[in-house]
Amino acid sequence: MTSQEVPLLLDGPCGQLEARYQNNPQAKGLALVCHPNPVQGGSMLNKVVSTLQRTARDAGYSTLRFNYRGVGASSGRHCLATGEVDDAETALAWLCAQQADLPVTLLGFSFGGYVAAALAARLAQRGETVQHLIMVAPAVGRLPADVGLPAQMRLTLIQPEQDEVISADQVYAWSAGLSRDHELLKVAECGHFFHGKLVELKELVQARL
Repeated sequence: MTSQEVPLLLDGPCGQLEARYQNNPQAKGLALVCHPNPVQGGSMLNKVVSTLQRTARDAGYSTLRFNYRGVGASSGRHCLATGEVDDAETALAWLCAQQADLPVTLLGFSFGGYVAAALAARLAQRGETVQHLIMVAPAVGRLPADVGLPAQMRLTLIQPEQDEVISADQVYAWSAGLSRDHELLKVAECGHFFHGKLVELKELVQARL
């Protein structure tokens, strides 16, 4: 494994995408991490995103995190819909090209949970496989009712109980409405940004990678 992440500029759907890649030559899988809402200051440097990246790295994955269009050094303007999913799809294609035939895990925080889930559904429509989707305090209200998450994919939801940005009850209701197997983990005494709870978040994710 390289000692640190390597900064990259990838060719994206509307120009360059700023990214950071950490290669593990003996990787057991690939992990793409999607960041929160750019309009609210979200970027790949968000502390929850950084925690997810480090957790996947320590679990033996090669990792890639990236900035959506219009964030940091990434070209273009915010879309807050399918445009960011297009960005994630491009980033994942680059990651998969580095180490072919390894299983893919998608991790998304907040708005990034929507992006990761929408990407998983898009890939499923093309017959492409995602091994595991981990959604942390996810913006499930942005997902269509028929999002179409594949039944064979592992799904983990991690939701703070005192979330001040995403309605915890909305996430619980979305979880209850799923007809497929999944795991819902509730984090007590925790707000949206996991202040003072990042170690607990890491432990929850690490145990499932």
